[in-house]
Amino acid sequence: MPTVGVKRDLLFKALGKTYTDVEFDELCFEYGLELDEITSEKEIISREQGDSKASGASDVILYKIDVPANRYDLLCLEGLVRGLQVFKNKLEAPRYRRVSPLSGEPQRLIITEETAAVRPHAVAAVLRNITFTQERYDSFIELQEKLHQNICRKRSLVAIGTHDLDTVSGPFTYTAKPPAEISFKPLNQTQEYTATQLMGLYKTDSHLRHYLHIIEDKPLYPVIYDSNGIVLSMPPIINGDHSKITLKTKNVFVECTATDLTKAKIVLDMMVTMFSEYCSQPFTVEEAEVLYPDGKTCTYPELAYRKEKLSSDFVNRKVGINESTETIARLLTKMCLRSEVTGVGDEIEVEIPPTRSDVIHACDIMEDAAMAYGFNNIPYTTPRTYTVANQFPLNKLTELLRQDLAAAGFTEALNFALCSAEDISDKLGKKISETRAVHIANPKTAEFQVARTTLLPGLLKTLAANRKMPLPLKLFEISDVVLKDDTKDVGARNSRRFCAVYYNKSPGFEVIHGLLDRTMQLLEVKSERGDGYHIQAAEDSTFFPGRCAEIFVGGKSVGRLGVLHPDVITRFELTMPCSAVEMDIEPFLGRPAETTLTHDVPLHEVIERHFPSQVPNSRPTSTKTLFGDVSSAAGLKALDDFLADKSYIEGFEATRADTTMFDAIPSAPSSTFPHLLRWYNHVKSFLRERANLPSAKSQFVLEEDDDDIDLFGSDDEDDCAEAEKLKEQRLAEYAAKKSKKPALIAKSSILLDVKPWDDETDMAKMEECVRSVKMEGLLWGQSKMVPVGYGIKKLQIGCVVEDEKVGTDLLEEAITAFEEYVQSVDVAAFNKV
Repeated sequence: MPTVGVKRDLLFKALGKTYTDVEFDELCFEYGLELDEITSEKEIISREQGDSKASGASDVILYKIDVPANRYDLLCLEGLVRGLQVFKNKLEAPRYRRVSPLSGEPQRLIITEETAAVRPHAVAAVLRNITFTQERYDSFIELQEKLHQNICRKRSLVAIGTHDLDTVSGPFTYTAKPPAEISFKPLNQTQEYTATQLMGLYKTDSHLRHYLHIIEDKPLYPVIYDSNGIVLSMPPIINGDHSKITLKTKNVFVECTATDLTKAKIVLDMMVTMFSEYCSQPFTVEEAEVLYPDGKTCTYPELAYRKEKLSSDFVNRKVGINESTETIARLLTKMCLRSEVTGVGDEIEVEIPPTRSDVIHACDIMEDAAMAYGFNNIPYTTPRTYTVANQFPLNKLTELLRQDLAAAGFTEALNFALCSAEDISDKLGKKISETRAVHIANPKTAEFQVARTTLLPGLLKTLAANRKMPLPLKLFEISDVVLKDDTKDVGARNSRRFCAVYYNKSPGFEVIHGLLDRTMQLLEVKSERGDGYHIQAAEDSTFFPGRCAEIFVGGKSVGRLGVLHPDVITRFELTMPCSAVEMDIEPFLGRPAETTLTHDVPLHEVIERHFPSQVPNSRPTSTKTLFGDVSSAAGLKALDDFLADKSYIEGFEATRADTTMFDAIPSAPSSTFPHLLRWYNHVKSFLRERANLPSAKSQFVLEEDDDDIDLFGSDDEDDCAEAEKLKEQRLAEYAAKKSKKPALIAKSSILLDVKPWDDETDMAKMEECVRSVKMEGLLWGQSKMVPVGYGIKKLQIGCVVEDEKVGTDLLEEAITAFEEYVQSVDVAAFNKV
């Protein structure tokens, strides 16, 4: 949100009332604004540049007020006061009028055809018989700057020029010339410069250098002359010194050159309406004519009023109030929107002034009505309908794949979406024209010239930055690339890709191929031609000849894998072989896996639906097991304890004992049972192959009508008693084993920055005080003195703590107790041990 700085006393004088800070803050809130800060020029300079620079600065109190980004009428003191006065019913909204000059023809601005390639549009108007004071002049200049930064998009869309009309003579000509042919004395300079010289002069100017890029590469520069050949301005860079406005200026010629005509009209309307109250005829603006190259003549400013109709019922329903049509009309009038009841049902006719370009739709009018009513006055109501959010399918598929790829031993990387043109073309052995890349206009650096079309360069650059790490390096990324697409309204589209690389002394193609197979298994795509997936040899300049394959799913190509070409590896500053796979994952959303991966359907239902031949004829429905009833928390806790040091129910591989137990659990366990949840998710991936799993050696799930535990399938009572005894013995052994296990103590390594008061503090004594802090579970480590500046050093000391016994707050409190030496304590690093 833009911030407007106004002098408090000047504001209160214009409002005709003095407020306390709290009262004015409440007034701002009621009007939809926010009083962000109460400060002064001296305080701002002191905070940003130091006290020495602030000496002599003004102590006048400033209010920093945040205004909505599209409320251009509130960017200056005049508009702010006018809006608040109308809101408080102390003033009627003024009516702005465009008038013809009292004598002679209106001022004319002639546009030549040369401007078409640079800034083709221009509008103009005249503020006649205006009276400036220092405060009005400052506000006039500040409004130009606020508009330039806001709607003008740093002058790239619109540039404003204001001139003392009495120092120049019309008609004015807006044209474009080679920079060497433009020569004039720019604002606040003492000599003439050519346009070429000005571009060099302003490259070091802290303010103007930000706008040079708009035209510096153009063969022609825009320029405005008067009838005597005097330069008024070279938009969007600088005005001429000859026509600069002063406190003595009485007639102001306002011109706006632009690449966007609509925004130029809005900007011109804002400039003239805000300051027309200081003209001899308040709120009147003298018209000017603009003659286009095709002979068309337009008169500006438009100062157009338009009318919209809406019903009071619409406002009541949307805001959540119940007010009469007349009341809502009065509320809208308070917001500078003159409103009248038409008498046709509950219809209201709203007149939108030229200062309210933010009002586009009936919803904008409704919002103003809510603001005038008071947001705090709107009664609380319970929503009539409820919605349950559901994760976007593509994002859920992405998250699930991330988890399984990480489980496969690959580390996820997250790289920039922008890269250099060289990264996606020359370095990969391709031409930039073949990449369908979206180029960035005016990129800040060579590193961010285009939107990436492949994830591979980012991963290779990550490998290069970490090549000193232990081998092998296995990285993956699942993210979006951007491709040109003429069928889209924006000319481009995002595509979600998966890419993985393997970097080692050997290429490791089999590792990447295995990762692809595992990914396809997770996506429930069979390894077969037709509806499944297969790979076939392909040629690609990025990969080593004969070591590249194309991935096909359902007969369509979705990606490639292979061993990278040595030249590619060298260009990314790598020294060892590397294999990679990259493919599009969006095509998999239309396959059966989508149901499994993107909806919370019980997995056994999915398997029965898609793989009926692989589901046993009878699936246990009982929840009674050797560990108790797994529909209860107690049963789940017992099973969780059992799986604390086991991967499977029995043995060292998945068996039907796991799938049977899986079926007995009614739903996925919560995170309060971490071992059980880990086992549950692991076994879930085997359910497609359950028919091929080894049989269980023991029965762990009991039938509903079983009254006793029969470990050996015998009906003999003696056998049952023996089985019961054996069960109790095994459970006792397990409990004893668990009790002997030492409890895991959570520890953390903390690095503290202990700062002294000044350079005279005894650092050795300070360290001695710090190490004198003794707590159970605290072990001090190494320390060193780190220079801070101006001869001051800080103590950096490490320690290991037991999390349950020692916290950072406790440590900081104990250390800062040594007030004679310690100024403050900060946690520089915190890692789990």
